Amino acid sequence: MKSVNSSGNARYKSLRRLIESSQERKRTGLSVLDGAHLVAAYLAHAGRPEQVAISRSGAANPEIRALLARMERTEVIALGDALFKSLSPVVTPTGILALVRTPRELPVPQDMDACVMLEDLQDPGNLGSILRTCAAAGMKHVLLSRGSVHAWSPRVLRAAMGAHFALGIHEQADLRDVARVFPGRLIATRQRAPQTVFDLDLKGKVALLFGNEGAGLSAGLQQAAHAVVSIPMAGKAESLNVAAAAAVCLFERVRQLRVTADEAACS
Repeated sequence: MKSVNSSGNARYKSLRRLIESSQERKRTGLSVLDGAHLVAAYLAHAGRPEQVAISRSGAANPEIRALLARMERTEVIALGDALFKSLSPVVTPTGILALVRTPRELPVPQDMDACVMLEDLQDPGNLGSILRTCAAAGMKHVLLSRGSVHAWSPRVLRAAMGAHFALGIHEQADLRDVARVFPGRLIATRQRAPQTVFDLDLKGKVALLFGNEGAGLSAGLQQAAHAVVSIPMAGKAESLNVAAAAAVCLFERVRQLRVTADEAACS
């Protein structure tokens, strides 16, 4: 373990650039994991980090110490609490940061049973929440258009809480091209569509399409959809946040699949 005690230290400066600059993360091919939960998820599903930084107080945390024991060949640097706090992007520092190799962009599989397509999503928190919901709902593939926020940014990683490592995330996807060849049904959402998501069969091969927070789904993708559905609301809110809308649709699919499985078990 190497100690870093000054903001003039080269390792400190390198970490700061990675945390603050998306261009630096792209240049180096590295992503930053913040917190013991994310580091544990990476160890469980992906491998060892390239480098780990901990705070002095983090070094005394039993959970962090247990993680370090699993990374004997990983370079670890220890920073004073004040230095670590100056690096941390959250108000209450977690005590551990890890640098990991950003996965290469995955080609879109030709044989997907189901997926979520996200067009020009801009908010990192929304994307992280959707990724987390997809992982919880058993959706294996998420496709992001070229205009969407980068899936491996620190804010998306924090919001997704480890979901990245349970999903196939396909960035820079041409959603219209994928829509043309997808072997199942394309389902889009739109306010006040006459058919609701609860009226539709979501089992089998389906792609759920969600658009930009402000503009919604483009006309081209709406026209490509086999069905456009709304989410009925009993209250007076005009609309749902895109992450909430995705959660409703994904877990309606989970409900339908569960009902079908229960019926099959009883027959």
